[in-house]
Amino acid sequence: MERKIITTADGSKTIQLVELDEQYHSLHGALQESQYVFIKQGLQHVIKTRQNTAEPILILEIGFGTGLNAMTTLVEAKKSQISINYVGVEAYPISKEEVLALNYNSLFQDGSINLLYESIHSSSWEKPIEITPYFTLEKQKKHFHEIVGTQAYDLIYFDAFGPRVQPELWTESMFKIMFDSLKNEGVLVTYSAKGSVRRTMQAVDFLVEKLPGPPGKREMLRARRGS
Repeated sequence: MERKIITTADGSKTIQLVELDEQYHSLHGALQESQYVFIKQGLQHVIKTRQNTAEPILILEIGFGTGLNAMTTLVEAKKSQISINYVGVEAYPISKEEVLALNYNSLFQDGSINLLYESIHSSSWEKPIEITPYFTLEKQKKHFHEIVGTQAYDLIYFDAFGPRVQPELWTESMFKIMFDSLKNEGVLVTYSAKGSVRRTMQAVDFLVEKLPGPPGKREMLRARRGS
């Protein structure tokens, strides 16, 4: 399948799967989508609402992909002075050539952060690696249905390819895995706002709210596992 690097509306790059007419990130802005959906409506929300501020925040990313969400999370961890343990699941890692072509090591004003992008991709798989004193990364190479975890995470970034392209990733069985993986009061955020996705989340007992979406999208979803 043909893959090419394209530039999105905010100047940041993403990978396009040409035959599927699908991108890893929004064409309206890869960076601003990550910052809005996963940081503002996900991580910052969890920081504001959690009870125990001394413990690390445990994050699971569904679709590690380009590593952009890991980078924006690392930036927020440093800014907020919080500790994050981050697990990124990806069945098909991007190539070294794509890492270089995306050039995410030039996105942030903090030069020390930019230097970490290639470190994130070159770090070992299947074990926790301390990228910085406030950000530990564990990359897991497997399919999403292989995730095993019971009340393990505070926050899930659900950044899989969209329902049009991979409907099997947006089913009750998949969201049941997500629900079981979250701690009580844990949160899942996704760029999708489809009615079918919201109803599927509710079918596995998520409490779901619609939020204003990032540039180019009217709405997005945030789901919570109740106590």
